[in-house]
Amino acid sequence: MIDPQISEWIGQIARWVHVITAIAWIGSSFYFIHLDLSLRKRDGLPEGVSGEAWQVHGGGFYNMRKYMVAPPELPKELTWFKWESYATWLSGFFLLVWVYYLNADLYTISPAIRALAPWQAAAIGIGGIGLSWLVYEGLCRTPLGKSDLALGAVLFVYILLAAWAFTHLFNGRAAFLHTGAMIANWMSASVFAIIIPNQKKVVATLLAGGTPDPRLGKEAKLRSTHNNYLTLPVIFLMLSNHYPLAWSSRYAVAIVGLIVIAGAVIRHFFNSQHAGKGSPLWTWAVAAICIWLAVWLSILGKPGYQNSAEAPAAITPQTMTASFDAAVLAIQSRCSMCHAAEPAWEGIPVAPKGVLLDTPEEIARHAGAIRVQSVLTHAMPPNNITDMTLDERRAVAAWLAQRDAVLR
Repeated sequence: MIDPQISEWIGQIARWVHVITAIAWIGSSFYFIHLDLSLRKRDGLPEGVSGEAWQVHGGGFYNMRKYMVAPPELPKELTWFKWESYATWLSGFFLLVWVYYLNADLYTISPAIRALAPWQAAAIGIGGIGLSWLVYEGLCRTPLGKSDLALGAVLFVYILLAAWAFTHLFNGRAAFLHTGAMIANWMSASVFAIIIPNQKKVVATLLAGGTPDPRLGKEAKLRSTHNNYLTLPVIFLMLSNHYPLAWSSRYAVAIVGLIVIAGAVIRHFFNSQHAGKGSPLWTWAVAAICIWLAVWLSILGKPGYQNSAEAPAAITPQTMTASFDAAVLAIQSRCSMCHAAEPAWEGIPVAPKGVLLDTPEEIARHAGAIRVQSVLTHAMPPNNITDMTLDERRAVAAWLAQRDAVLR
């Protein structure tokens, strides 16, 4: 049994590494897409060069050229961009196991959706993510791979189907996380299984004095383009575990679809701009509409009870006290075992996010967070592991309704 304090540090350091490596991977991906699209064909370029770009950074000038297949002679030093992707995948997989499988009863399993054992949740999650890569790669190798639009549409539908499946197996938080992890796995596996191997084949052919197959570059470029358009939706899904309104909605799958569209069109704007094809401002309108619809669906589909707990016509000190006392009793009974100065829940060394709910004063101070986490959504207690009843949630909602009426 690992000491909870050491466990906490392991989780924080792993998340730190994951964010750092993800920044490096996403940054290099965005940069090379920008570079590729900004290349311009000019007279006098060497044979095989599709274009060049001049850039300035850090007080110096850079002249970047791209060979469509490969240069006639391989340089002595060649930088490979792969470890950013691999390190992001490894640290992300570690976090998935560390948080969502070793603590599956808190963060993954919802008995109300599917009564799974922790090992079953892990097997389904890892198996589903792994199987999805085979489906993705198979689709890329079909005739669909020759049409960006057709393949993109099919992959979009597949993402929605996967999100739907995850919402019927895990709680909303884990469903969003696994959908994002599935897409991220496509991206990293593309680097590992297609992009880098194809580049190595090109290098080996050059060293042997041959001419590389142009098909290898086209295959790598297709996966690289997918990575570019899927990056923003993946980031949203990975960050969503901190914001329950999206994943707790009964329209969660539709929200996933809207975010995928919004992220893709935003990337299209920058890609078009970098390629010198203009600035399609319609993309921002589409993205804004998608995000607005996602917000609307999250509010429309939330499982809260705020409408069933209206403040009484006449609010007196007695009704306020009684309402607050009932809310305090519910919160202390169901939440203070974790949200306390000295948490009693095994494996939790300090109150999550430093939120204390073990005294009436602290409960009143965190009224806003309580509303989002336990009234507007059922994010807390996680998986309702302490069996907070609907009546207790209504009691908290009634107190908040009276509090709002007084503050107005």
